[in-house]
Amino acid sequence: MKKTRRKFTSSFKAKVAIAALRERESLAELSKRYDVHPTMISKWKIEFLEKSETVFDRKPAEESGVDSEKLYAKIGQLEMENEFLKKSLNKIVR
Repeated sequence: MKKTRRKFTSSFKAKVAIAALRERESLAELSKRYDVHPTMISKWKIEFLEKSETVFDRKPAEESGVDSEKLYAKIGQLEMENEFLKKSLNKIVR
């Protein structure tokens, strides 16, 4: 019988890494509490520290390549189509 690999969410990994950074509990205690091997906790902690400096380097939403004018145009078009379909349905039902 094969044992499947567990998959952890990024929020869970961050929570465990932050708990490890606080150093209020040992890795063994954290391992028991979160049911994760101490080596994994150490890896997540190192990865968290390495990538933490990129948190504040993100670009604003407008610079990320999203064209808000196109999105607003699409919303308007869909609203018009929705109203047309509502009117057409009312005509058919009556």
